[in-house]
Amino acid sequence: MERSLKEDILFKSFFSRKGNEKYLINFLEALLKIKVKTLKVNAEVSLEKLFKEEKGGSLDLQVEVNGELIVNIEMQRRNEHNIEERTTVYGSKIMSREVGKGVDYKKIKKVIMVNILDYILFPEKEEVSRTAIVLDEHREYEVIKDIQWYFIELPKFRNREDIKIEDPLNQWLLFIDNSDRRLIEMVVKNNKIFRDAKEDIEYLTGEEEERRLQDLRERWEMDRISEINYAKEEGRQLGEQLGEKRGRQLGEKRGENNIIKKLFKNKMPAEEIAEKLGMALSDVLRIVK
Repeated sequence: MERSLKEDILFKSFFSRKGNEKYLINFLEALLKIKVKTLKVNAEVSLEKLFKEEKGGSLDLQVEVNGELIVNIEMQRRNEHNIEERTTVYGSKIMSREVGKGVDYKKIKKVIMVNILDYILFPEKEEVSRTAIVLDEHREYEVIKDIQWYFIELPKFRNREDIKIEDPLNQWLLFIDNSDRRLIEMVVKNNKIFRDAKEDIEYLTGEEEERRLQDLRERWEMDRISEINYAKEEGRQLGEQLGEKRGRQLGEKRGENNIIKKLFKNKMPAEEIAEKLGMALSDVLRIVK
């Protein structure tokens, strides 16, 4: 399996594709420890539209589970240093949309935000973290249960020495991370769902549209880096120009002050100095004092 589900365009197109619901169900059951009876993916989006809308940004996948739960899954490879704030705001927006539909508060669907990260976010050793809003003095009591956040840090999982491949979630993390070929081959060999998934990914990545869009993503990344470097250089040059201008201004100001002090020392009245230099008398007095 050459391509990786860490590529967010491939991730979303694979899991949102009609007929691939079984993979998403299997993954969600492994992560959330629930039985998925029904699954509704927010409309299968064409890859062309997907790329144009996101313009190379992070992509997310939203599904409705058992008619009572909204799960938003995002694959994030690059650390933009804002994932905690962004996923909090987005989760709140999803919930507010439910309220906006005129739904009874008691019937609002629970929201779960799943963030799969290809970088380390927390200092703790666990690779899968679930947040909970609890009472400060009684942290065992979860106050708000209608919205939760999961953070999956792939580098921590990748570096573990005791990966139990019989665990369904570990199998999916191995498959998504795609770094340990030996363990992946064992998972694929012993589990039909991953054999099927491997074939589907190979078929999908063989499609000309997906390959072209991934090339666009890579080109967008290169252009983005180039734009950032250009902006930095432009800023540096502007800073130097401003520095030179400021230096000249300071030099002229210092020279002018010296002239005023010298004239005043030579007994020229402050009023006459102000008149000759076109300055306010108060400024001349401030300088000579």
